[in-house]
Amino acid sequence: MRRAQTALEYLFMLAAVLVLVLMATRVVLNSMRDLNRNVNNYVDSVRKELLENL
Repeated sequence: MRRAQTALEYLFMLAAVLVLVLMATRVVLNSMRDLNRNVNNYVDSVRKELLENL
């Protein structure tokens, strides 16, 4: 009985770690998407300003 309880506890810990990793991955991917969008907007504005000054 004790071995089964220990194995079940390890499975729960593994599930908790996987949930945390998925949440961290989601935060990183959302941050990268926002950063990419902001950089693209900045590049577009600089390009437009350069073309207007030619």
